[in-house]
Amino acid sequence: MDTLKTSAAELGLRKNWRQFTLLVVVNAFVGGMVGMERSILPRLAEVEFGIAAKTAILSFIIAFGISKALANLSTGILASRLGRKNLLLLGWVLGLPAPFLLMYAPSWGWIVAANLLLGVHQGFSWSATVVMKIDLAGERDRGLAMGLNEFAGYLAVAAAAFVSAWLASAYGLRPYPFYLGVGLSVAGILSTLFLLHDTHAHVAAEAVQSKVRRLRHIFMDTSWRNRNLGSVTMTGLVNNLNDGMVWGLLPVFLTQKGMTLAETGILAAVYPAVWGLGQLFSGRLSDFICKKDLLLWGMLLQGITLIALAFTGHFWAFATLLALLGWGTAMVYPTFLASVAENTHPFDRAKSLGVFRFWRDMGYAIGALLTGVLADAFGVSVSIIAVGGLTLAAGLGANYRMHCRTGNPTFWAWARQKWVIQKHPEISET
Repeated sequence: MDTLKTSAAELGLRKNWRQFTLLVVVNAFVGGMVGMERSILPRLAEVEFGIAAKTAILSFIIAFGISKALANLSTGILASRLGRKNLLLLGWVLGLPAPFLLMYAPSWGWIVAANLLLGVHQGFSWSATVVMKIDLAGERDRGLAMGLNEFAGYLAVAAAAFVSAWLASAYGLRPYPFYLGVGLSVAGILSTLFLLHDTHAHVAAEAVQSKVRRLRHIFMDTSWRNRNLGSVTMTGLVNNLNDGMVWGLLPVFLTQKGMTLAETGILAAVYPAVWGLGQLFSGRLSDFICKKDLLLWGMLLQGITLIALAFTGHFWAFATLLALLGWGTAMVYPTFLASVAENTHPFDRAKSLGVFRFWRDMGYAIGALLTGVLADAFGVSVSIIAVGGLTLAAGLGANYRMHCRTGNPTFWAWARQKWVIQKHPEISET
């Protein structure tokens, strides 16, 4: 059992910077685990297993999304019973066999099984790092904390996607790209076991100060009944629906447009790289402005960019649009988590985050199935356009339902205030 000093129960990033930094590094390991397969599995399905139907190719994302969603749903209970650190460790242990299954799978069913394990690993491990960072940060720095968390995770996704594609182009699709996953798993297990501490004392410390009401029915309130939580959950589901489509169909679409495996690896990395880096700024921004503004503009940018992708055919046009898609996703991703945190009591938070992440990551399975069926019936371009339209609708719907709980200004009011202070520095911010 971890021995926690009294000072460790104080809230804030500065007071907990050592543990917080370790959690950022560990979450980068978690992101790298899913990134290692992001640019090569659709190609592996076609080359080594002779699978052509888009729905069949996307079966690994359906398996990943469902198992991750169900794992997320159980994280609230497990985090309370096992502790945050033990939940993180359990996730790593379950993820360790996945790269070996990917290396030596004799049939596509083994690939699907590996992604079932990988989904549970991601659900437990990523959820644990999210909740632990929220526990440490306190209310003031929550957006920044989530920005740093998602920055590390998705920058690692991008790096692993690029490295695995390079290894695949140089040495073949298997086994070398998946050695990366073995190293990440071992590093994650050792760092969690020997360096991290649990954060239960921080939860108790914040609960004393919290003015947020307890939720009567956490699943229903988070899923839909609470206007803010329900809106965040719906936009989260649609966001991961379009990410699942990009994950599964983008490599296929790029191949149809004549891109090489190396070019596909670069383009597959651009999107999560901008997504990861952008969250350093958008996460902090969500601490100062109304969160529904970030959700609206982020979802609108994603939707417009996805529709434009369907009509693109050149490398640099793809790179530009995927960078814009990454920024749109960066605007919403840390905002999702910070919004759930600010609308829940500390004792409800782990369970509410689990419910949100259940629906958000179920978007992977729904998106893979929906876009696979549309792509097989009407072509990849039609599938991309349909998902872009759905993303636009989700952003507009969230903007209609949500309200600003913390009283933060809208983006335009905040920008105007900054401009006035810049022009008249004698006016101090209040």
